[in-house]
Amino acid sequence: MKLPLLPTTVIGSYSMPEWLERAKNDYLARRLSKRDLDDMHEAVRKAAIKDQESAGIDIVTDGELQRDNMIDYFTERIPGVQVDLGSKRFYYDFYDVEVRSKLGTGSLGLTEEVKFLKRYTDHPTKVSVSGPHTLVKRIRNSFYKDEAEFAIDLGKALNRELKEMARAGATELQIDEPYYSGFPEDLPWAVKAINAATEGVDAHVTLHVCYGNRYGKPSFEGSYKYLFPTILDAKVHSLSLEFARRGEEDIQLFKEFKAPFTLGLGVIDVKTQDVESPALVADRIRRALEVVPAERLVINPDCGCVHLPRDVAFAKLAAMVDGTKIVRGELGK
Repeated sequence: MKLPLLPTTVIGSYSMPEWLERAKNDYLARRLSKRDLDDMHEAVRKAAIKDQESAGIDIVTDGELQRDNMIDYFTERIPGVQVDLGSKRFYYDFYDVEVRSKLGTGSLGLTEEVKFLKRYTDHPTKVSVSGPHTLVKRIRNSFYKDEAEFAIDLGKALNRELKEMARAGATELQIDEPYYSGFPEDLPWAVKAINAATEGVDAHVTLHVCYGNRYGKPSFEGSYKYLFPTILDAKVHSLSLEFARRGEEDIQLFKEFKAPFTLGLGVIDVKTQDVESPALVADRIRRALEVVPAERLVINPDCGCVHLPRDVAFAKLAAMVDGTKIVRGELGK
């Protein structure tokens, strides 16, 4: 499906209802069956897709509401990672996980998300995965000589899955790496791990780098300058960054370093419940257009909407779409 100029998308997650939080905790406490929780997940994922469509989003996700968090959903699935299933009581906490041997080669089962999206929407779709650097930071390493070697193997495991997802029909894939901003010294080997994950993947791949969104708060602060020029070696098509909360000064880095990527422009601050006006969104896009041509811009929130109330998340996405339409009109599109 042909995308419009300045296509709109989300980073991945959508608003998490409080009733689903309670259900997830009930499941951990064995007060709710997996079948009932799966039924709830299916319903809320369908609702997330519908909300995005109704808001006018061009590239939609399933809202990722079946995921407890961006770590456990993957560590539970990676062959060779040992997970202590009794180690958390609250769904958003992290399991105690450890790698004690070389990672296996089994499927992670993520093609289910691709098939789910294809079944319930005619819109272009996107599926996100947590990147090897982020996963390394949350898995206790008792086998590999160092984090770099471990991350390369994780990248290879993700590569097999990304290829499988592409074969299942995924055309837009995203790798999330928020921990780059907390450990910039890791970037040389972290980029090599990304390249291990993306090699030969027949899909449009976006690398999302933010400053964290744990409980709706940033985990790190700073400037994206640490990414350059090392990030230019990443074998990805797009780089999605947050600008709404922090301001747009770092967009100049794309000009300074002649970055070849499409820019996923964060224009919605997901760490506040204040709803941006379409005029503010349009102004943020116009300023980005002074640096990056419209053909290389994708419009998105800074990060996932998981911590926003549903009405706020929807209003923010609708404002993002309306602001984008203002600029499209000015460009004659």
